[in-house]
Formats: sequence, structure tokens, C-alpha cells
Amino acid sequence: MTRVTRISHATFTTPDLDRLTDYYVEVLGLSLAARDKDRAFLATVTGQQALVLEKGEVPFCTKIAFQIAPGRELGEVAKGLAERHGIDAERRSDAMPGVAEILSFADPKGTTIELFSDAEPVAFDRTPKGFVPLKLGHIAFKATELQPLVRFYEEVLGFRVSDWREDFFVWMRCGPDHHTANFVRGDKPKMHHVAFELKDQAEIIRACDFLGKNGFPLIYGPGRHVIGDNIFTYHRNPDGQIVELYTELARIDSEELGYFVPRPWREDHPYEPKTWGPGTVGNLWGPSAPPDFRDG
Repeated sequence: MTRVTRISHATFTTPDLDRLTDYYVEVLGLSLAARDKDRAFLATVTGQQALVLEKGEVPFCTKIAFQIAPGRELGEVAKGLAERHGIDAERRSDAMPGVAEILSFADPKGTTIELFSDAEPVAFDRTPKGFVPLKLGHIAFKATELQPLVRFYEEVLGFRVSDWREDFFVWMRCGPDHHTANFVRGDKPKMHHVAFELKDQAEIIRACDFLGKNGFPLIYGPGRHVIGDNIFTYHRNPDGQIVELYTELARIDSEELGYFVPRPWREDHPYEPKTWGPGTVGNLWGPSAPPDFRDG
């Protein structure tokens, strides 16, 4: 098993590279790390890699990059992937500023997975921002079959299941955060949303004000999810993709203890990974998601 330790960045295609780059820099508060004719590389203001935007015919999430243990030799990792899982990983060196080398291969739904062991932060950005994301937190996908995805992320990448909702929605983690990726059954493979962590509740409200003032109304929230605990808001970027901003996501600070940090609004202590029933609400505070939200 090649256990990943964190999500690093994701790659999106877009028909309007300039427009989407402006949104992520001027509205969402990321920083432009580098730019060429067909790509823009974005990071957080503290220099952590976040997104790669590429020119393409349709908006689509094509790649997700994860870091493995620093110092791991990628040739050995590639050999292990081939011997244990029959995966032929490509070694490349053009993924992202600060990331010298990656291994590239596809997951069962066709999304390219990129693995790297070592990275350097890009330049610190001191430009004033409306609000500041701390990191790319997680990505949610729709998929026609969930069990092959769960097995792949567990057996190949070392993810652990945090929670299920019945048999159609699964949350998975690669670090202490409740989820780094989540998958819901759908009619075709598609990204549902991309999520960025903010510092606290006050920063969420600041972000809501800034989004509204700049023409990006909320489509769901503010609210608090029951599965995962996080305070959330959702809006759509210029390509129509759903973007979540969140804070207070549940954590497992010790895998050995095997339970999540308890929250005062929860009735179950300790909060253990489980399968949630059909009556579980999506928002502890109020209205459920609007009908078109489920389609992504």
C-alpha cells in the first residue's frame, strides 16, 4: 500500500482560463503562482499548492494530487504499484511549481491521481484579500459504482472510511480530517464540488459578504452538516461548478483511538464512523439542499 498523507491540489479544465483564474484569485483569495499560455497555477497565500487550471472545451476536474511520505523514492513507489496492483504509473515533472516529480495513474472512474513525495512552498503572497482559504480541503465526486472506488482508495492509496450514508454516499479520509474525498452514487462520473477550508466562523461570514458583493450568491447555507460536523456554504464558480467553503470539520486526531473529537451538539459520544440512516438531515440548522444541488 502507498499511503497518502494529504490532498495537495487538483486540476480543472475550463473554456475560459482568464475568467476562472480571475475568480480564484480576485474573489476566492488564492494566489497566482505561475502562468503560461494554457495553464494557471494557483496556491494559497502561504504558498501551499491548490489548483491547476488548464484550457479545455468543458469544465471538468481531471486530476487530484496527493502527497505521500516525504523522502519516498518515486521509482520504488511505482514498482510497488505495478507489483501489488497492476498499475502502470507514469513518472512526470511538469505538475506544479514547487513539485518536482509526480507519479500519474487513473482511478476506477477515470480521474488521474498524481502522487509526489516532496514539495517546496511557492512565494508568500501579502496582497490584501477579501478572505483567505487555508487549504484545498476535499473534493466530492459522483460515480456510477462506489465499491470499486472505495476498494481502490483503501487498498492503493491507504484511505480510511469515515462514514456511510446508507449505501449511496461515502466519506473517506487520508489524514485527521473527516474527509478528503467523498463519493455519491450518480448517473455518470462527475465532480460534485470542491471545498476549501477557512479559519473560523467569522471568516465564513466575511466570505459570504464578499461573495455576495461580487456577484456570487450562495446556493446552500450557511449551515452545519450532521455527517462531518462542518459549518458550510456553497456557491457556483463562473464555470457553474459548486465550491464549498467550510470550517470546523470533524477530525480524528489519533487513528489509534479510533473515534472523532466529540462535539457538544452531538448525542453520540464518542462519535464513531458508522452508517447513517435515511432520516439523517444534511443541515443541522435548517433547510435541506435545494433540488438542483444534488446534480452538482
